[in-house]
Amino acid sequence: MSLYFFRISQGRYSGAADQPYEFANRETAWNELTAVCSDLIGGISKSLQQGAEWQMELLDEAKQPVFRIRLVSEAVG
Repeated sequence: MSLYFFRISQGRYSGAADQPYEFANRETAWNELTAVCSDLIGGISKSLQQGAEWQMELLDEAKQPVFRIRLVSEAVG
């Protein structure tokens, strides 16, 4: 079992959880990250400004990124 931390970044704000989560392997950690993101993304996208970025990362025990999911809003044209 490995310990992981969630970190959310939006604009200048970035904060990592103090409480670690324990997952059996990387696949289980990925599945949890996607489940948490799916719970949050509806509310996040409703308030996302043009040209903004929101991201959620799963960090390892050394607080280094393992996985990242990003939501970016862009004006094209």
